[in-house]
Amino acid sequence: MLQLHRFTLIVSGLALVACVFLYSTLGVAKPFHLWKWTDIVSEGGTAVMAGSWVLFTLSSRPGGLVTRLLAGGLAMIMIGSFADCMDEFYAISKTARWDHWLEALVPLGMLFVTCGMYYWRHEQFRLNEHLQKRERLFRDHRAFDRITQLANADYLRRQIKHEQAHRPGQQCALVLLDIDGFHRINREFGQREGDRVLQAVGHMLLLNLRNDDLLCRYAGDRFALLMPDTSVTEAEALARHLSAMVGQMRHHAKDGRVHISVRHATAAASTAPDELLAQLSRDLALQAEQRAAGAVA
Repeated sequence: MLQLHRFTLIVSGLALVACVFLYSTLGVAKPFHLWKWTDIVSEGGTAVMAGSWVLFTLSSRPGGLVTRLLAGGLAMIMIGSFADCMDEFYAISKTARWDHWLEALVPLGMLFVTCGMYYWRHEQFRLNEHLQKRERLFRDHRAFDRITQLANADYLRRQIKHEQAHRPGQQCALVLLDIDGFHRINREFGQREGDRVLQAVGHMLLLNLRNDDLLCRYAGDRFALLMPDTSVTEAEALARHLSAMVGQMRHHAKDGRVHISVRHATAAASTAPDELLAQLSRDLALQAEQRAAGAVA
């Protein structure tokens, strides 16, 4: 990860070297007995800690606004504290302004870090909301689908039974979504690209769901969406929205853009899981036949 931030690391290192050069050439070295060890340890320690935090930040985050604000602010605190520490070794003329400007980097860096933490807070809220949509899966510690990291068909069946047993009489809907022409994508672009399409569609669907909805990979190129406290009409509206979102995706492979679309079938989750899933699969197959007939006509 640090390789992504090589420029930031080089600039920070050069800034420290420049500080040493400025103080050693424009200042007068203080005799040893005038060194204040308490200030040296506190100011130098602050610089070392801030530098460590810069490395921790850059080694754990990709580039972006939050990373730039956090790492930039910490780097300013490091350089300003280092300049404060150099004051203990070199006497600088009171008329020199550059020394004061360097020391002023500490409060400026704190302002940058504060702004970075503000945006980081909003970033975490979005991530937490995204993860909450997978909460059922995490809480149950079931196996993930290897490709999409979603729950599998067995887990879906158990959740349908759970909803029917623990919330009898409550509305619950199930949507089955099928990627159109997925075999063609595998044939033209290869299985690896087909796996990337499954991952991309899974992420797109997950980002557009409510927190209580459960998204699973049912089989092959099919995804299942279980929606508690949802009528069939509401589920159908959401399924159309999801289909539209997937249709607007811009997925690019090495050999060109991959056009992706999905069709869907919706039903109330009121019957046995196998019977319910079989009926939805038949509805999807019928839609495929009707589209093929329409294309021929």
